[in-house]
Amino acid sequence: MKSKENKIVEEVLEDFKARSLQRKPFEISWQINMNFLMGNQYCNIGYGGELEESEKGYFWQEREIFNHIAPIYDVRCAKLFKSKPHFVVVPATNDERDKQASKVSKKILDSVQYKLGMENLIEQAIKWSEVCGTAFYKVTWNSESGQLIAKDENGKDIRGGEVEVEVVSPFEIFPDSSTCEDISECQSIIHARVLSVSQIKAMYGIDVVGKTINCYSLDNVVSGLGGLGYNATATKLIEGAKSNSGLVLEKYIRPNTEYPDGRLIIVAGDRLVYDGALPYLCGEDKLRDFPFVRQISLEKTGCFWGSSVIERLIPVQRAYNAVKNRKHEFINRLTLGVLSVEDGSVDLDNLEDEGLCPGKVLVYRQGANAPRYLNGEAIPAGFADEEEKLLDEFNRVSGVSDTLGTDYMNSNMSGTALELMIGQDEVRLNTTSHSIRAAALNVMKKVLRLYKQFALFPRLARIIGENGQIESFYFSSNDISSDDVVIDTQGDASDSLTTRRDMIFNLLNAGVLYDEEGKLTNRMKGKILEMLGLGLWQNAQDVQELHIKKAGNENLKMLSGINVNVSEIDDHDLHISEHIAFMLGSDYENAKQKNAKLESLYLNHIKEHKKLQKMED
Repeated sequence: MKSKENKIVEEVLEDFKARSLQRKPFEISWQINMNFLMGNQYCNIGYGGELEESEKGYFWQEREIFNHIAPIYDVRCAKLFKSKPHFVVVPATNDERDKQASKVSKKILDSVQYKLGMENLIEQAIKWSEVCGTAFYKVTWNSESGQLIAKDENGKDIRGGEVEVEVVSPFEIFPDSSTCEDISECQSIIHARVLSVSQIKAMYGIDVVGKTINCYSLDNVVSGLGGLGYNATATKLIEGAKSNSGLVLEKYIRPNTEYPDGRLIIVAGDRLVYDGALPYLCGEDKLRDFPFVRQISLEKTGCFWGSSVIERLIPVQRAYNAVKNRKHEFINRLTLGVLSVEDGSVDLDNLEDEGLCPGKVLVYRQGANAPRYLNGEAIPAGFADEEEKLLDEFNRVSGVSDTLGTDYMNSNMSGTALELMIGQDEVRLNTTSHSIRAAALNVMKKVLRLYKQFALFPRLARIIGENGQIESFYFSSNDISSDDVVIDTQGDASDSLTTRRDMIFNLLNAGVLYDEEGKLTNRMKGKILEMLGLGLWQNAQDVQELHIKKAGNENLKMLSGINVNVSEIDDHDLHISEHIAFMLGSDYENAKQKNAKLESLYLNHIKEHKKLQKMED
């Protein structure tokens, strides 16, 4: 048995090494992107395929960095942060029970998004995808977290478990082939992490021999930057070492003929931790699948890894640094001057140290020519022209431009024309925004599927209701009948608070938001205030909504055979409509076959509503 386990460990380690070599070119590209973003922009790929720094050719050479990639990255991230979507759950059928189940699923998603901090996770994934081109979400189930259910014989807590979502950098993911265009095409994926020995002990309960493992870290170093007479520093990504650690490999294999339920192998250090079926039914049609969701910045056809806009900006940034530095070198020659000195006429050491400073007494050999400055030329106009062209190229390549710059503001351009220009500028981000929304959508689907699989006991969740109050509810896996999540409002990158406000005021002026009597309902007022960014000012719940909820609760009570009295404060029209709609559903029909008195119970209740309604009229 021991030899079999050792063989599995060796196979996984060999497979990991092969995948590391296959992924090496992409990894080098990510390192260059991160270095250019942080300001270390004089690095290249050496002959051995490793990242290396270039040094100054001369002591007087200007090698300053004028980083335009970082602000472009910041602007793109800020715009893409607005792409975070809102979700709804579509009922499996038109049955009333499935409709109620879809509402429960929507509440679960709202609760999970708040509990897990999904907004922060989406922003973190956007940052990784923008710099490396690809980011991943990992959706898993932690059985040791969640609400306390009971205690075992040893007094240890037994908890209900909880979904966990984490953002995984591309440095940790190793697919079986980089030519797959999506996770669904991969037959296996390895998730590699470097953890300390204590972390491995806490997670898996085993002791591994601690080693020193290479990993990436940041460092502030002098790398030949600066100019004549000064040095500069830049933060760079370096390969460091993490001591007393172990390599944890999780190899996920898709279900196939040999492994119908898939396979998961976990290796920590040189020990086999787990070898069994894929644990999560997070795929379509309740099939076992990988817990990963892929998000990209720009599509790279025929490749698993996405592309970053930084890759396109690097040649422009190199050219811009070169132009600015050559321009400054030209200015140095103009300001410091270039002396012409006859051989042996002066003390060259003194002249090199002090130059021709103001008030200097220059002693030169009698009969020799006095040192003189060579005539310099003016700065060529080509420097300024090339600099302007490169700045414009930054905007064109990145898809991000300063629309409200000085040139636009000084022109006589109308507000409509400016709005159109801003809209065209934002269109370049639509591809990236679509990937962000699609990835978040897949994450939410996996979340619901994991709750359907593991939430066997009733669990308490909390959400903030439409009236701003905290609403608590219980749910279990039986309440989740649909995982068909769709995007409710696609808040694309061009959506802004100003745009929404203009749209709302236009709809109000057109009378679209008013009811048949020409008035605004309480619910509509709340929606308008919320979309205007003013929060929920009304504290009272919508009366009609309360009546609908009350009628729904009455339907469930009568379905259990409980007689419910009609109240004088009921809105009889709404209650009658809700009761009739429920009686037309399959839940009522199924229950009526088991309880013959159910129909008379509902009909008597409806008659009582009509009787009170007639008396009030």
